[in-house]
Amino acid sequence: MATSLELYRKWTGFASLDGELKAELEQIRGDEEAIQDRFYKSLEFGTGGMRGIIGAGTNRINVYTVRKATEGLARYLLKQGPHTKAQGVAIAYDCRYKSAEFADEAALVLARNGIKAYVFDGLRPTPELSFAVRELQAAAGIVITASHNPPEYNGYKVYGPDGGQVVPAVADAITAELEQVPDELSIDVMDKREAVERGLYETIGQDIDDAYQRHLKALSLNPDAIREQRDLCIVYTPLHGTGYVPVREGLKNFGFRNVAIVEEQAKPDAAFSTVDSPNPEEHAAFALAMELGKETGADLLMATDPDTDRVGVAVKDETGEYTVLTGNQLGALLLEYILSQRQAQQSLPENGVVLKTIVTSELGRDIASHYGLTTIDTLTGFKFIGEKIKEFHETGEHTFLFGYEESYGYLIGDFARDKDGVQACLMAAEMAAYYKAQGKTLYEQLQHLFKTYGYYREDLVSLTFKGKSGAEKMDAMLDSFRKEAPTDLAGQRVTVAEDYLHRSRKHISSGKETDTGLPKSNVLRYTLADGSWFCIRPSGTEPKVKLYFSVKGISADDAAQKLKALKASVLELTGMAE
Repeated sequence: MATSLELYRKWTGFASLDGELKAELEQIRGDEEAIQDRFYKSLEFGTGGMRGIIGAGTNRINVYTVRKATEGLARYLLKQGPHTKAQGVAIAYDCRYKSAEFADEAALVLARNGIKAYVFDGLRPTPELSFAVRELQAAAGIVITASHNPPEYNGYKVYGPDGGQVVPAVADAITAELEQVPDELSIDVMDKREAVERGLYETIGQDIDDAYQRHLKALSLNPDAIREQRDLCIVYTPLHGTGYVPVREGLKNFGFRNVAIVEEQAKPDAAFSTVDSPNPEEHAAFALAMELGKETGADLLMATDPDTDRVGVAVKDETGEYTVLTGNQLGALLLEYILSQRQAQQSLPENGVVLKTIVTSELGRDIASHYGLTTIDTLTGFKFIGEKIKEFHETGEHTFLFGYEESYGYLIGDFARDKDGVQACLMAAEMAAYYKAQGKTLYEQLQHLFKTYGYYREDLVSLTFKGKSGAEKMDAMLDSFRKEAPTDLAGQRVTVAEDYLHRSRKHISSGKETDTGLPKSNVLRYTLADGSWFCIRPSGTEPKVKLYFSVKGISADDAAQKLKALKASVLELTGMAE
């Protein structure tokens, strides 16, 4: 295996190297640490595709690493049969630096392999790509995005023919093909004009947009509530991303006419210049929306991330100030609204199922149980929810009703198979109109859920570890928990210890071990005697270890105290006590 320095020399000596990348490498000549960071490994391709800093090197995302990933995908598709050539691959991209360029590079590698590419004529949200794969009956999909990562990042996500992100078995098969590609620098692409003339590069756009909007409009559960409250005041910000057109159009089609857009954040901007992070999980991202909300007296504030697969919502609390709902809270509100409406309409199937991840609040399970429905947990990552939807669609065992994860990802209609921020915006707006017609705010409805099902509180702590040494520290932290699993936390006994890497669920009191029933994943989860739990896992897309916490109290204060104690106890174990 070549060393970092050998790879650096190979790249700098490549006669046809992209000029911008060559200049970047020249700037770090002699800087061993910078060279190692760019070349000590190849950017990993996993179930989320790949994501990395834009720049030169094997550990960066650039035209060559994009070509290599696409070559691996092309070889995989060709092994599925000759039909994949005509079925083709749908490609979308967001507003990030190099996104349009990377989309074309991917298309032209596919073309060289005889596989047709359907490329959107401009920015589109990730969920619309998922929809497009299904609508076109394509063999696969690619979206160029790094979701909510900082501006210096971009990424490459792959979708299967069902419109869902590829699951581990498929990702492993693509990776195996990637490993057979000897050199990312030597991969050829077809000339774009030739690809167009040969019918291997086709631009798509308005027809897919219109079909997507028709499916969105059909999601509405209570048009009467919207007609009654069509002047519900909504503030929306796309945070410089892809959501401006589809969300605004969707709200209009639903019947909302009092929608204010945060103009400073309406236009796509790869620098995300008005926010520190284009992430609706970060409350600071709502700063401009809150200012506009106060000016307009808005009932509801909504923000989507750059590729519009996630949405955050802020509502007025009991003091009249805007508060940002957590992903778990918005998920619980949407779930209760959808199930109650369908029950009232007698359209709630007996075999209905709610899908959530293992790090998502148990409040959703309580709500589903109230309506006599099953809740099934999946590993973290919406690809696993999409996989279950596909399974149930094929077997008929369950009817999908709602899927969500705590990180602001929701899916209502399975015409897309990835989390859909456009869908969630429209349903959140309808839900706000419905409760306003009853004289309630969404905040008041949330308090009603707590009184009914218990005061659930959750939190997330992310610990960042950059570079090679950071990756080693992350591994050491997980190993430490495995070797010395906690027995008591925050004054509560640990009753269940789950190690998803080894697919084991151990009941501490009896010593009995069972299988988790889920695929292997480097995740640990501990449940306490009072039902509280915490989970630790490395991020699949960022150099971070994520710690998830959840408690249930008899009051808001009780829950807050339990959460504080649990966090302090766990952080002390990690050596990262606040």
